Amino acid sequence: MTRLASLVHYGCRDTERSGRSGRGAHARRPTAKTGLPADRRARVAALAALLLTVGCGGGSTAREVRFWAMGREGEVVQQLLPEFERRHPELHVSVQQIPWSAAHEKLLTAFVGRAMPDVFQLGSTWVPEFAALGAVEPLDARLGASSSDDYFAGILDANRIDGTTYGAPWYVDTRLLFYRTDLLAQAGFDAPPTDWSTWLAALTAVKQRVGADNYAILLPVGEWQPPVILAMQRGATLLRDRDRYGDFQSAACREAFAFYLDLFRRGLAPVSAAAQIGNLYQDFASGFFAFYISGPWNIGEFGARLPPAMTGRWATAPMPAPAAGEPGLSIAGGASLALSRSARDPQAAWQLIEYLSEPASQVEFYRLSGDLPARRAAWSDPVLTGNRYVQAFKAQLEHVRSPPKIPEWERIASKITDYAEAAVRGTLSLDDALAALDHDVDQLLEKRRWMLERQASMRAG
Repeated sequence: MTRLASLVHYGCRDTERSGRSGRGAHARRPTAKTGLPADRRARVAALAALLLTVGCGGGSTAREVRFWAMGREGEVVQQLLPEFERRHPELHVSVQQIPWSAAHEKLLTAFVGRAMPDVFQLGSTWVPEFAALGAVEPLDARLGASSSDDYFAGILDANRIDGTTYGAPWYVDTRLLFYRTDLLAQAGFDAPPTDWSTWLAALTAVKQRVGADNYAILLPVGEWQPPVILAMQRGATLLRDRDRYGDFQSAACREAFAFYLDLFRRGLAPVSAAAQIGNLYQDFASGFFAFYISGPWNIGEFGARLPPAMTGRWATAPMPAPAAGEPGLSIAGGASLALSRSARDPQAAWQLIEYLSEPASQVEFYRLSGDLPARRAAWSDPVLTGNRYVQAFKAQLEHVRSPPKIPEWERIASKITDYAEAAVRGTLSLDDALAALDHDVDQLLEKRRWMLERQASMRAG
């Protein structure tokens, strides 16, 4: 090792020690004579200091942006960060990957312990809760009108609480029809149904053709999304009076749930939970069912898990609407990027959100993860325009609506699952199930009513 290299080597090593011990970088520097003239020692020392800064100080001087990302996205997003750090050499992104099963509790714990990250991924149904806690920064001024217009309207609205935007949509999710094109054609239909009456006719014709041991549609009774989508299509709000009470006994809700139950009573759908399905992909390939309501993650799964003989025999289509000529509404979902109110460097944190929200970044993220872009501009890329399964999702994303934007929604959704299953299995009548659902939801919203009344009283006082 040369004398110059030795100086850099020792300087880097001592800098690393000082980060752990708190002692100065020069505390352990060797003091042995170099044997060089004084003027050359001065030039060597200056050059060594420069090399020390370049050779081992790059990471230590960068400002850190702490980013929490969930599930596989936390792994995949790290492949996008070198370009961000190339553009912003003064910044370093530290990613913590958190399992979805632990994410909600970990975020709440971090908020209570004042240890929130600067940027974090937030499921769309979590936005109301973290906005109510005051954990996330409003983003309207940062997003601007032009960027806001490029997002799917229903997806952006899911991030707005009382007119304020608290999340930048990162990737989008909704549900629509996956169906067997060959079985539908054999039943006499050359196109997917676009309204409820045609859908019911197609399901009935498929059932007659596939026989007693097979079905037309799979509707796992552990999923709350299908009956909620049908209810929202009928115009149901699900809750009433500023989301303070359940509204499941409304005419719109009752009509939707009656249509949903009728699919089971006609024998068009098996009465089974998701756990009772042997193998979703094998059952779809074997013709056990011809229709399935699912999300974009299953594009890749169907492509990978279905046998080669199924190529060209399945497709995706937007949800049918209650009446002909109307667009079929579905549910707005996905995940957003939130800026913590306790971010140490809000501008640096926003630069990361802004980069990950760029159409080019969203296209690359789609390539890596299969997650659909939230920006319309990203959908003009050939990787998306050339995928016929994805195009149905683009059409559907123009017609989505979020469930009630309140912190209690996930617990309400669990109650919907319970009472929908009770009605499907016949342990409760439809009217009794909806009445019990309203009763339980009213109890879940008791604290919300108290808080709203208290706020109204304080304003009046």
